[in-house]
Amino acid sequence: MAAIPLRYQHWTYVWIPLATAAMWFCMLWAMLIVWLASDRPRYKSDERIAYISDIGADVLKPLFITGCAITGVGFFLCLVVERILRNSGRLLPNMRKRERVFSILAILGALIGGAGLLFLSIFDIRRFSGAHHAFLIVFIVGVGLSAIFSIIEYSWISKEFPRYIHIKIAYIAKAIIATTLILLAIVFAVTFFKEHNVGAIIEWIIAFGFTFYILTFYYDLVQSKNMERGELAARYGGQGSQTNVMTEIA
Repeated sequence: MAAIPLRYQHWTYVWIPLATAAMWFCMLWAMLIVWLASDRPRYKSDERIAYISDIGADVLKPLFITGCAITGVGFFLCLVVERILRNSGRLLPNMRKRERVFSILAILGALIGGAGLLFLSIFDIRRFSGAHHAFLIVFIVGVGLSAIFSIIEYSWISKEFPRYIHIKIAYIAKAIIATTLILLAIVFAVTFFKEHNVGAIIEWIIAFGFTFYILTFYYDLVQSKNMERGELAARYGGQGSQTNVMTEIA
């Protein structure tokens, strides 16, 4: 079997955030369209605007579980693959121990958030409201921490790297999207108890906004295009060494 040409090998990885974002986005639209086509039925919350969880607890629960499972696993894999590519030298390697630590913490956050997403879909709002709300918090906190750790890790990468501008674009995009979603999550927590219809609208905005956060990993992983295994590690060195970078710049 012929080997995949180097310029195409990055597609082995970038399909993960693309497929994950597509699954999540299409699931949300399918749920919204079905609700609208069903003449906007009122669920447990008895509000004009249905929460995603209300729709997901009805006839579309199989779709909700499937979509949440694929999205949770895909989100986790995005960070794991990025970590593997950095270790293999196809993405910029860690220069300091703290970068590696925060990368691992981001992966753990994604694992927790993904698990919370799966279980909140299984323990639906209609039959297990207490467990559903608990796992919703786990999902939000897990994804939020993962985003914060990823942004911190990226911000510590040395400005002396020739490819620094590409990394800067990635973490600025992540920071803007993550900050916006975290602020909206706080507003959602307040309106959930006081203005249910407003809370439902904000929940839909947060959910669709999460699609764009997942897509930022496409930009991260596509940086491995045309990079041989170990190429960036050989060029810039690994954790604790910046000698090769300074030599190349000089």
